[in-house]
Amino acid sequence: MRILVINPNTTQSMTAKIGEAAASVASDATQVVAVNPADGPPSIEGYFDEVFAIPGIIAEMGKAQADAYVIACFDDTGLDAARCATEAPVIGIGEAAFHMASLVAGKFSVVTTLARSVPAIEHNLVKYGLASRCAKVRSSDVAVLELERPGSNARHRISQEIARAVSEDHAEAIVLGCAGMADLAHSLSEEHGIPVLDGVVCAVTLAESLFRVGLKTSKIGGYAAPRGKRFAGMFAPLSPPEAEIV
Repeated sequence: MRILVINPNTTQSMTAKIGEAAASVASDATQVVAVNPADGPPSIEGYFDEVFAIPGIIAEMGKAQADAYVIACFDDTGLDAARCATEAPVIGIGEAAFHMASLVAGKFSVVTTLARSVPAIEHNLVKYGLASRCAKVRSSDVAVLELERPGSNARHRISQEIARAVSEDHAEAIVLGCAGMADLAHSLSEEHGIPVLDGVVCAVTLAESLFRVGLKTSKIGGYAAPRGKRFAGMFAPLSPPEAEIV
């Protein structure tokens, strides 16, 4: 099978890291392709950035067919729109990590980047019906691009926040709230002695599972294919196939 992993921001070094994490858990028969759009924000930190990343996600999906898609932003940026665009499974790394954490722990905490990202994650937990399983969503006060900067103490600050989550929240597992943390999960799990989940590997594993059992995205209701109408101006290339003026 072929999985297209889309990093919704434009930072190529992060895309490479995400691709490595995805490939590390994929089966031998799975081809993992990691991409990012050319246009959009260099990182996604809150609601404002998210809006400008979604057109790039849909554009990347239109460039190459895949058996499944992974949206590699922890806010699950554009996830619902992406599911409308294809019958193939589309997995958001946030939703994937929450579900997997709920299978290995009674309570988990999320350690994310900046405080401005906390409300979106809390909203998603409610939307997915998993808010009661999350002890707390914590900010490590680490900007996303700090994770890409050599010599940054970002890992240390994330580790400190994990320690507080275990001590204060009584968290039994930790979900890392950013795709840019994908390379930290294993070492942090060993350091703290509890499951530390990275959403990228969780999403790839779930994507393979859905493909294996033949499940596709329902086209009845909210995830129905877009109506055939032409978009105007800069969004014209994103018009649905065979679009007509309606």
